Amino acid sequence: MGGTVTPSLFNVNERGRETADNPTGIPVESSIFTEWGSVVEKVSLRQPGAILLVSCYELGHQPIGIALPMGFLEQAGYAPVSLDIAVEQVDPERITHARFVGISVPMHTALRLGVRVAEQIRETNPSSHICFYGLYAALNAEYLLSHVADSVIGGEYEAPLVQLIEALERGDSVENVEGVSLRGKIVGPHLKRLPFAVPRRQGLPALERYAHLEHDGEKHVVGYVEASRGCLHHCLHCPIVPVYDGRFFIVPAEVVLEDMCRQVRAGATHITFGDPDFLNGPGHSLSIVRAMRAEFPQVTFDFTAKIEHILKHRVIFPELGSLGCLFVISAVESFSDLVLAKLAKGHTRADVFAALEIVRQAGITMRPSLVPFTPWATLEDYLELFDIVDSHDLIDATDPVQYTIRLLIPPGSALLAGSEVHRFLGPLDQAGFQYQWTHPDPCMDKLHREVSAAVEATANTGEDPLDTFDRLRAVAYRFADRQPPGPTVSRTQLRDRHRPPRLTEPWFCCAEPTESQLRPLHTKGYGEV
Repeated sequence: MGGTVTPSLFNVNERGRETADNPTGIPVESSIFTEWGSVVEKVSLRQPGAILLVSCYELGHQPIGIALPMGFLEQAGYAPVSLDIAVEQVDPERITHARFVGISVPMHTALRLGVRVAEQIRETNPSSHICFYGLYAALNAEYLLSHVADSVIGGEYEAPLVQLIEALERGDSVENVEGVSLRGKIVGPHLKRLPFAVPRRQGLPALERYAHLEHDGEKHVVGYVEASRGCLHHCLHCPIVPVYDGRFFIVPAEVVLEDMCRQVRAGATHITFGDPDFLNGPGHSLSIVRAMRAEFPQVTFDFTAKIEHILKHRVIFPELGSLGCLFVISAVESFSDLVLAKLAKGHTRADVFAALEIVRQAGITMRPSLVPFTPWATLEDYLELFDIVDSHDLIDATDPVQYTIRLLIPPGSALLAGSEVHRFLGPLDQAGFQYQWTHPDPCMDKLHREVSAAVEATANTGEDPLDTFDRLRAVAYRFADRQPPGPTVSRTQLRDRHRPPRLTEPWFCCAEPTESQLRPLHTKGYGEV
């Protein structure tokens, strides 16, 4: 009955005073039903606090997943408030006063946390409309709608989000709002170009509360922007593929630069470009960093790009280095050509080493992301990973969590369309938002559990990456019943070494949430951690 208008079932205090029938004190105009069949007071959604946008995790960055839709909503005349549980306590007051709650879930970790937040909201404010939006909302729409959500939006979600809120405000049926999934009506992701608004960051926690850049022994405040969304490529394990299917959307340069400018004024001296691949549109990206350099010559930046794109666009890397690029994150995933082929990565082992040389010659650090645990990876592959990282001077450039990443197969994954993975698959773990799979060598699953526990235990301790590396390597060699080789360089000499630039966020987008991330989110449906 989502969106069905009914006669008012509440006593309305026209002056907005708090009464027993209107505990919020916010003017009430009419009533609607949520997807869960409960009656919702149709509050004036333009009142401050009537719309709450929640972020759960964005890799340690101030969340663009709520800043950008807040810009769209403000442009439409609304006054949303925000909550970022990555750095803030869950605020019962903000939850209680909200009539519409949007939960941003751009990645797996955020979704796992977001469902727990939604459970708390259902307990605290059962009449609010809960909408999940973002990449992982689209992949898990059916489960979300059957458990905690009233609506779900995927793809380019900002315009449908505004239209959904406008329909709720008018008391119209929401069934015909384009791009919005409801119980009993699942629609595809919204993939239309948007008239982008500048992200609205007022009211968000200060940039200083998020991950910092560590460079030359000092910490620097980091801003975060996106110059494009989606991706041109079809890597089989990538969650972007089933949502965007090879499409990508440019964010206008003036919007990106204005957002960047505001963050620099707020103290940022380094900018992370969070595009899935900054070099999907190299001309667009270059124009932005050239303009940034002209306006803010002291500001540095980092971005993400495929190995394939580093090779294809090698000629621009010297300029990127001169414009202030400190490091590039690249989805290396594996040094096994077999695994790379199974994932349709578009590069080989040899390509990785060639890309590493291109980046280093430009004075830029490569920081690899990895998926060392797949059904096709062997213990020998895992041992060799440590040898390669050591011999190619990548220890400080590789975050320890990367040694623990296990292939994630969410609903709709492009991997499911082929036959290569099915013999390893178990059932869909709906509450875990992924298909279970078992490695043909049981020791690999046991190894994964052990190294994951070791990395989580030290994630926020500031342990020297050399010590973590040596410990994880020793665990891996113990599983092989062999002694690890000695380090290529004296560890004593390296204690006071110059370390490459890095962000201080220790976790990763497709990693399971840590106990410390989950602990504040005690819900009846999911139990205490």
